[in-house]
Amino acid sequence: MSTIATDLNYYGLPEDGSRPYTKANADPVTGKFDRNYTYDSHPVTVHNIREIFDEESAAGKQTSYNLDVSGFQFHKGPTKHCSFKTSEEIEKEYYPECIEYFKKLSGASRVFIFDHTVRRRRPGEADDSPERRQPVSLVHVDQTLKSSIARVHRHLPEEAPELLKRRFQVVNLWRPIDNTAWDWPLGLCDFRSIDQAKDLIPVALVYPDKEGETFGVTYNPDHKWKYVKGMTQDELVLIKCFDSIQDGSVAHLTPHTAFEDKSAPADAPLRSSIEVRGILFFDE
Repeated sequence: MSTIATDLNYYGLPEDGSRPYTKANADPVTGKFDRNYTYDSHPVTVHNIREIFDEESAAGKQTSYNLDVSGFQFHKGPTKHCSFKTSEEIEKEYYPECIEYFKKLSGASRVFIFDHTVRRRRPGEADDSPERRQPVSLVHVDQTLKSSIARVHRHLPEEAPELLKRRFQVVNLWRPIDNTAWDWPLGLCDFRSIDQAKDLIPVALVYPDKEGETFGVTYNPDHKWKYVKGMTQDELVLIKCFDSIQDGSVAHLTPHTAFEDKSAPADAPLRSSIEVRGILFFDE
């Protein structure tokens, strides 16, 4: 297993002890997001599990890193939809493929996709609108217990009381698009290496008409970071953001971030990717 050294940005807590927040919409003049926390950079080692992933995939084995063990799961899975140009095309052509991958890899009986984000790295440009999203170079988790339950109520209000009686998850399906992801790939922190009581900080995500919540992640030298080097457009990773099983028997979230891979080819094309976010429901 090869490794690389890089720096990751963790959350630096507000000095006044207040609850961390970020505004969901960028300032129309500056293009920046209003927030009250800082970035706390630390050197880390990221392990490239490409060899393990390729060997297990070729053998048809259950991957050593999966949703219930590490909180993330890589998979070789091509897509018929390749343009990723408009939301209408993505929802019509790509969502059904994602639903099938969600079900196949997780065992979920039902999947509701609530949104997606296309990210293309553009150095020096502002990340100030949904059409101009860039890779996020900050260690975070997309959902908390509070926001995950709220999502079920928001998207499936009539069914929510019954759905919430069974196991459910919030999971992202991430894959490179346009080209191989040498540039600023996705790093994932093994759930088994985090201290949930100390490492996870609720962060308010403030919209004009509502408020969401994510987890910021503070630095812990015990964190074990993994990635698959050179992910292609025919490869994907599922990232668990929430699991209603909270008794410690399974992984229930995955800190993640984009990071600079200094071993990437000098002429590597800029990172392009898509993440599709789904709520997964189980019969159990």
